[in-house]
Amino acid sequence: MERPIPRRHPERPRPVPASIRAMAKAMGIAAPTPQQWSRLGERLIVGDEPMDRLVEWMAGAGINQTRPLFDRALTHGIDAVPEAPEPLREFFSHVEALPAWVDPAKLRRGQRALRRGGADGMYVARDVSLLGGYQFSGFNKTLLRTGALEKGSNKRFAETMQWAMDVISEGGLERLGAGYRSTLRVRLIHGLVRRHVAAMPDWRTDEWGVPINQTDMAATLIGALVAPAVGVVGMGIVLRPKDYDAVAHLTRYVGWLMGVEDEWLPRGFRDSIRVLYHTLGALAEPDESSRQLAAPMADDPLIWHYDTAPAIRRRIARAQHLSVTSGFLGPRTMRALGFRPQVPWYPVLRLPVNLTRSLAAVALPGGIARATARGDREHQVLMRTIVGDSGATIGESAAHVGHVA
Repeated sequence: MERPIPRRHPERPRPVPASIRAMAKAMGIAAPTPQQWSRLGERLIVGDEPMDRLVEWMAGAGINQTRPLFDRALTHGIDAVPEAPEPLREFFSHVEALPAWVDPAKLRRGQRALRRGGADGMYVARDVSLLGGYQFSGFNKTLLRTGALEKGSNKRFAETMQWAMDVISEGGLERLGAGYRSTLRVRLIHGLVRRHVAAMPDWRTDEWGVPINQTDMAATLIGALVAPAVGVVGMGIVLRPKDYDAVAHLTRYVGWLMGVEDEWLPRGFRDSIRVLYHTLGALAEPDESSRQLAAPMADDPLIWHYDTAPAIRRRIARAQHLSVTSGFLGPRTMRALGFRPQVPWYPVLRLPVNLTRSLAAVALPGGIARATARGDREHQVLMRTIVGDSGATIGESAAHVGHVA
């Protein structure tokens, strides 16, 4: 059945970042065909149908009664919930069955490759993918209606970072592993948010599509996992070709768990760039919400936790992260987000350090293991810097949505 296309979908692809466009050209990736372009527009009106059915049942039966059943199945498996109603059993029976195409060895390789990015990899995820994502105002329509400004971007990024750390942790994507559980928890939150926001009287489906739709989810998925692995090359962290393919494979499985449809799941590294190139051209342009959301996130380092000289280190951190954003996204995007372009001093300083480490990782015995362990330590230190000793609980910033769903 042909689906209506929301008005936010332009007649032709919008300009994408020059780096993505250049990479697509170098790989021989063409712009979307008219059929592919129409499909991107159609999927703006589609959410995550299996999760949406489950959320509808959970809300009808009562969230307070059904959420504990969901959490028990998530933690211990559906067989640990013998009284599980059929909608819950159907959903978990599907996600607990590992797809035939999943290669566990490739998943492990992808996880280790992403952990090697360390703090700089997370900086690209934060300062480029997440902060830069605010230029796409289609995302922002949903965020603002979930209380994003009131809840604060610092906690939201910490939760996103915790999800990423769980996904790339050793064994994290095994059945009932930390990344498996975190991804399905995020998927449930998406379903609750979709239902909550779509029911708001000011939500305009004919203009914006459905909240957290397939096109936006595909772009976000690649932006969260593949883009940082590519972006850190600009700071000297270089992976081997098989590592990039492994990251794409990991992204495919995480996307499958997240409820992204098969047609948007990458079959390899080149295909992940194709999906990113095509979906970015379909995203809405900046508007007033871009600056509304970007400004607080840029200031978040001013409340970070440093043991020594906190006032000075916070100001340096703010400048450091804006230099990353400016270096990767360029003056045009910086202005769209409400910032003055900055000198990209931090990426320049890190380039020789990380390049030396990348070469040592592949040239020296045990180098990969040492680089992976160093990345793990840097992630832990960064998380503590962002939120202190309290840590981050995935879904906490959107907990209110579950109560009103």
